[in-house]
Amino acid sequence: MLFICYAKCSTCQKARAFLEGKGAAFETREIKTDRPTVPELRAWHALSGLPLRKLFNTSGLQYKALGLKDKLDAMTDDEQYELLASDGMLVRRPILVGDGFVLFGFREADWAERFPS
Repeated sequence: MLFICYAKCSTCQKARAFLEGKGAAFETREIKTDRPTVPELRAWHALSGLPLRKLFNTSGLQYKALGLKDKLDAMTDDEQYELLASDGMLVRRPILVGDGFVLFGFREADWAERFPS
C-alpha cells in the first residue's frame, strides 16, 4: 500500500499510528515534496467513488487563500485536477492507496472497514 501524507499533519500522524497498530505494510510518500500527478489523481478519484470536490483539503490555508470554495463550481474537472496536482497541500490527506481501493482523509471507521481487527 501507499500512504501519502504530510508529516506535520496531526491527522496524518493518527492515520500512520492506526496503520502501524494494525501491522499494515505500507510505503510512505510526502505529499508536499512528491505531490500527486494528474493521472494519479484521476485514477484515485475513480477508485474512491467521491465527488471531485471531496479531494480538496478545504481546511487548508492554500484552499482558503485561493478562494476555492467559490471558484470550484466554475472550474472544469481538468482544471481541478491540474490545480490539485500543482500543490500537494491542496489535496485532502492522508491518502491510502491499496489494491483496488483508495481512501482520502482519515476517518477511523472507514479505515477500520479495510483493516478489521
